[in-house]
Parts: sequence; structure tokens; C-alpha cells
Amino acid sequence: MQVNLLHISTTPVPRDLPLDLPLPEWLLVTLLIVSFLLHIIFVKLMVGGSIITLWAEVKGLKNHDYDVFAYEIAKTVTVNKSMAVVLGVAPLLSINTLYTIYFYSANALTGLAWFMIIPLVTIAFLLTYLHKYTWRAMANYKYLHISIIALAVLIFLIVPTIFLTNVNLMLFPERWGDIKGFLSALALPNVLPRYLEFIGACLTVTGVFIVWYNGRKSYRVHLLYETFSQDRLKRQGYYITTFGIGLQLVCGIIVMITLPAKGISFEVVELMVFGGLMLFVAMWFSWKALSADSELKRDKQFWKVFISILFFILVYGGSRQLYREQALYQHRELMAAKTKAFEQMSKKARENPVSDAGNLDIDHALGDLSKGSALFKQNCSSCHKEKQRLVGPPVQEMITIYRGNEKGLKDWIKAPGKKRENYPQMPGFPQLSEVELTEITKYVLSIK
Repeated sequence: MQVNLLHISTTPVPRDLPLDLPLPEWLLVTLLIVSFLLHIIFVKLMVGGSIITLWAEVKGLKNHDYDVFAYEIAKTVTVNKSMAVVLGVAPLLSINTLYTIYFYSANALTGLAWFMIIPLVTIAFLLTYLHKYTWRAMANYKYLHISIIALAVLIFLIVPTIFLTNVNLMLFPERWGDIKGFLSALALPNVLPRYLEFIGACLTVTGVFIVWYNGRKSYRVHLLYETFSQDRLKRQGYYITTFGIGLQLVCGIIVMITLPAKGISFEVVELMVFGGLMLFVAMWFSWKALSADSELKRDKQFWKVFISILFFILVYGGSRQLYREQALYQHRELMAAKTKAFEQMSKKARENPVSDAGNLDIDHALGDLSKGSALFKQNCSSCHKEKQRLVGPPVQEMITIYRGNEKGLKDWIKAPGKKRENYPQMPGFPQLSEVELTEITKYVLSIK
């Protein structure tokens, strides 16, 4: 705990926006989780469907039935894309409202990459439409046609990288000072494992969708395919599902290992382990479907796979939200204290305005202390309040100890030790010059 507090004491702590939430916080959190899970399911269908379309169309160069299979999946990609966009509005608004400072800070730090999401997604969407509607027109130009969906897939693989990097960065304000753009944020622990886990999830969800889509009683398989049966198409879906779950399980273990400890708790680990068990159960049922010796036995496994994966998605979404809350809890407390202190100062200034006339000595004194005040707010206010304990003791206690001893306070700030058992050790400030230390000391001892 002391290490965590020490790290936070050197972390940027901005003021929050002192505005009431438009809805109760619990309702906004619920809306965020539910709407995001719905949104991400269709995102996975869009990304996974595009990957499978590319793979199948390449195989279709030698086997016409795979080309038909690719076209059937391609027709669903644009529909799932539209659903993903519509369902993405609610979680975006919710996370903006609940985590405003963190979300926008991460966006600003990744800069150009974040702003490129909209043009990249727009290009990818247009490519999927072009690919779908030119299927027959470009039948004699297959390599060119495949290159269209390949470019769309490439963009679809880039965009989640940007989003996951930002979502990861917003959880770790203690790293904001080290980030120098998107690539440095991408290098933070946990980003790559989460990305690979996401790709596995895209294949898992798409595989289940393929089983359902091709297993419909109204689906005229015999009119579309030359050799592929309905059962073979469903087996294809189970192969994709099993591979996707396997990738998720491997990457999920790496995600748990690389998650920074500050957001880990027994409840988070419990949820993640339970989610992993649900995923393993889904893989078992999917494998049973693949190894079944009849279509009837294979069909009996579908709802078992579906429900297991659905439970995993719900549990996983809850565990991510719980981790987010715990990872940001301490920093949000500091930010709330800083915001409250600022509001009190603002109120006091409004209630006791200083007249410009007849107070030249006061103005001069305030001017002399303005540098110290600014330096104190920048370096000290995240841990020290005037009259209340925060991370460190209140300023009034410092004044009691060092009144009339400016050098003693300055020496302590320059090379602090540990005086109290129930307080963390104060960090040093080697970045401050002698003049700046003097200004801070003068300001602290001037507070009445």
C-alpha cells in the first residue's frame, strides 16, 4: 500500500468537472456494461466475419464452394457493421460521462492515432460494401477483389489496437507522464495480450454465428453449394469456434499475469477464473460437436456452446468493470479532494473579493507568493490539504512544526524521511531548484 501511495503522490492529479451526473452512477455503470457487451458482440462479428471472408475467398480460388461460403459471410459483415455502429453510441456516451478526465486524457495522449479511428473505420466500411456489391462484376479479377477485403481486414485489425491502447491507458494515470504518443502507449503491459484475446473472441463469436446461420431450416444449402452440405458448414463453424476459444484461453492467462496489481482483488480474480471456466466448458462442448458421429448429436451441442460463451461474456464484462473501478479508486479519491479544495477556494474568493484600491501591500504580498502557490498546487496539493489529512498531513500541522524555521521546512522538502507510522514516506523533489523550494516554503509558512 505504501508503494502505491508513493507512486500516486507523483502522479498528475487534474481537477474533475464539478457537475452532477445525469443519471445515478449505478444506472450509468449498468448501461455501460450492458450496452458495451451488445456493441462488442457485433464488433466481433464484423471483424471475425471479415477475417473468415478473406480466408474463405482465398481458398475459393481452388474450391468454388469456399467462394460461395465467403460471399455468404460477406453479406452479413455489412449488417453486423451497422449494428455495431448503432449500439456503440450508448457505451461511448456512458464512458465519457463516468470517466471523463481519464477517457479524454488517454485520447489526448495518443493524439493522431485516436483521431484516425473515424476516417479508418469509414474507409473500411466503404471497402466492405465495395467488396460485397462487386462480387460478380469482379469474378474474373479475383486477386484484385481479394485485395479489397484484405485491406478492409487490415484496417479492422488496426482500429481495435488503437481503442484497446486508449482504454488501457486511461486506467493508469501514473504512466501519463511517460507517454509520448500512441506507440509508447501501445508498449504498456497488457495491451498486446488483450488484443490477441480480442482476436480470439472475434473468431469464437463468428464461429458460433456461422453454425447458427448455416443451420437454419429455411437456408437452401443445396441450391447454393455444389458439394458442401449443411452439416459440413456447421462443422466449419465449430472448427472456427474451437480455434478462437483456444486462442482466448491462452491469451487470457497472459492477460491475468500481466494485469497491473493495483486493480487486482479477490473478487476480480474470482470473476476472471469463473469466466475462464465457462470458456473451457464452451470449448469442451464445441469439441464434442466436432467429434460427434451424426448431425443430430452435433446439433445438441449448439445451445450448450452458446450459453457457455454468453455466460463468459457477461462475467468477463463484469470483471473488467470491477478492475477498472478498483484501479482508478485511489486516484479518483485524490482528484475529488483536489476538486473540492478548488471549489472551496473559488467560493472563498467570490465571497471575499480583494479591492484593487487601497490594498497595494496585500497585492504585493500575494504577488510575491504567487509562484510558491502555483508550485505548491503542482507538486504538493495532491497529497496535502490545508486543514485535513489527505495522503500526507495537513498544511496547518507543518506550520505548527516549522513556524519561524523556513530553512528546516525547506531542508525537509528537499530530503524527506519518514516520521509517522500511519503515513507513507514522502517522496523527494529533485526536479525543484533551490529558488523553487524557497518559494514553496515561503508560501506554506504564510498560510494563516
